Amino acid sequence: MTENFLGGRFDLGGDLPIGRLGYGAMQITGPGVWDWPADRAGALAVLRRAVELGVTFIDTADSYGPLVSELLIAEALHPYRDDLVIATKAGFTRQGPGQWTECGRPEYLTQQVELSLRHLRLDHIDLIQLHRIDPAVPLADQLGAFVELREAGKVKHIGLSEVSVAELEQARQITPIVSVQNRYNLIDRGSEELLDHAAKENIAFIPWFPIATGDLTKPDSPVAAVAAELGATPAQVALAWLLKRSPVMLPIPGTKTVSHLEDNLGAATVELSDKQFAALDAIRD
Repeated sequence: MTENFLGGRFDLGGDLPIGRLGYGAMQITGPGVWDWPADRAGALAVLRRAVELGVTFIDTADSYGPLVSELLIAEALHPYRDDLVIATKAGFTRQGPGQWTECGRPEYLTQQVELSLRHLRLDHIDLIQLHRIDPAVPLADQLGAFVELREAGKVKHIGLSEVSVAELEQARQITPIVSVQNRYNLIDRGSEELLDHAAKENIAFIPWFPIATGDLTKPDSPVAAVAAELGATPAQVALAWLLKRSPVMLPIPGTKTVSHLEDNLGAATVELSDKQFAALDAIRD
């Protein structure tokens, strides 16, 4: 078991110890999150380097490619290290690059989890997440598919993606929920209420698109100023802010290149002072 948890330790679902700084595997697919990447060897190298550097939490989805991300993860990393937790998602169909359509029919969700097990070469999935709530299907039916899979030993924990506090609580009336995954970063805090609620309930909050510095990298910006003080990069500062923001935060920055991966994961060693954190916290979109 990993002793030095990257970004600190979080016990996912209370029984899966992972490093809080993980890797999101959406970008290793082709343009528009569609088809195979142009540099397949490079994608495999990124995945292997992530684990070498201490990543113990990888987030993917059946719709990334579709299927491509899961297949690349298995090709690069199977047989998996004992301390590696792979989370995936189901709930979208894909019609082409950049096209995503919700589908929460129970039979579809069950089928996709079975395919994920095959593609990832796993006998169970540690964390299955409902990629989006399908408004055309009762939530109890959507989560019911995952509950049945959990009872069959094919799923360990269940999570949600892009939900409100009310939707989270509705889901928790149906089954325990161990994680939520919403868009959140230094300049996009629309899910602040959900983050605070998740922290109160010790539910993991997985921010997708965790780095969105943009103009904040300019020399006169607070991010650039703090980065200069620490000898860090703006991306590392943005990630360090997330890690300090809440103990349930699990950032999963994704990238196609090893150099960018190494830069991102360097955030685990960046320690913000309270003054630096406050300066960054004052930034709003």
